[in-house]
Amino acid sequence: MNSVNQAFQNLSFADIEVGQKLPGLDIDVTTELVVAGAMASRDYQDVHHNKANAQKLGSKDIFMNILTTNGLVGRYITDWTGPLAVLRKVNIKLGAPNFPGEVMKLSGKVTDKSEQDGQSLVEISVAGKNSMGNHVTGTVVVALPQDSMPKE
Repeated sequence: MNSVNQAFQNLSFADIEVGQKLPGLDIDVTTELVVAGAMASRDYQDVHHNKANAQKLGSKDIFMNILTTNGLVGRYITDWTGPLAVLRKVNIKLGAPNFPGEVMKLSGKVTDKSEQDGQSLVEISVAGKNSMGNHVTGTVVVALPQDSMPKE
């Protein structure tokens, strides 16, 4: 897996502009990632760890569950914003499955900035594509510090 940033940055609300694009993140979808993500999220459905059973149900292979995808989307956003960001809302839907051997290419774009209930919120549209199309699409809202933070 590639990292968005080699070192953490701490973006603030003031650092971000509507329309700003996030750097891409490529996730290598491996059997280990699919199985580990399912087990870590206690999703014991056999389509996420047993290829023969997944194929009996019409799938070509095991596939990533939504909880793993949700975690990867959250990681994508917080790798970009830095550790001071707080995820407030993740609203995603799945499309094409993520099978082992795929590469999911995450991309994002800032769609809104607002001040609500004393929080500085940024909305980001997110998509994760593989060779079959969009695996995941949706939006993430993150709360950020108001002022610029020192960058290490």
